[in-house]
Amino acid sequence: MQLYSVRADLQAGTPGDVLGRLAAMGYGLVEPTFGLVNGDALGFRRVLDDLGLTASSLHGPALGPLRPQVAEAAHAVGADTVVVPAIPDADFATAAGVARSAERLAEAADSLTALGLRLAYHNHHWELANRPGGQAGLELLAALLPPEVGLEVDVYWAAVGGADVPALLRDLGDRVRLLHVKDGPATVDDAMTAVGSGTLPIREILAASPEALRIVELDRCDGDVFEALAASVAYLKELP
Repeated sequence: MQLYSVRADLQAGTPGDVLGRLAAMGYGLVEPTFGLVNGDALGFRRVLDDLGLTASSLHGPALGPLRPQVAEAAHAVGADTVVVPAIPDADFATAAGVARSAERLAEAADSLTALGLRLAYHNHHWELANRPGGQAGLELLAALLPPEVGLEVDVYWAAVGGADVPALLRDLGDRVRLLHVKDGPATVDDAMTAVGSGTLPIREILAASPEALRIVELDRCDGDVFEALAASVAYLKELP
């Protein structure tokens, strides 16, 4: 699961207690953010190891001057992939902006490959809502990226952006390496729900990208986030 979901608890409490609750629910992989581990990534790794958890990937600002520190943190926590969490909305408003974004991601991927790391890009709703030239910005981006750059498709935000998410995933194919799996009313502002209890066709979504790593995330939740996370992993473990 993406640890942004429990960021407040991690910042306010003891990481071992929070991560221990997640491990007890059945999560085996976690996706930290750079902000949560920066400063003591090795200590964070020790907590993961003690609990039998693995860092699947790390969200971090790999397109800017912090790239060396992000790479160092990824190695420290044991992640093999760095995920760029966002490129601003304005950069997806035009085909030229998307092309510049692809160039920046390709350059970052070359740099990280030399350090033994892979790169992926995580979408929000604007990469689908913006359609320069009549094509969704995320699809245009994917067509311009070199094959070594993967996508972490956030299925919820893709739906908010107006995408037919199963069709999108089929079109993107093997480019999709990771999925952010979340559920809810599929609106910009409303809170999210446990996976399987909202409006998204979760079964069809997962069937459309069966090889992608499934990562649960709840950006915000009106109720107890830990209850929603437990219900999410229980639901997903019942699926093929």
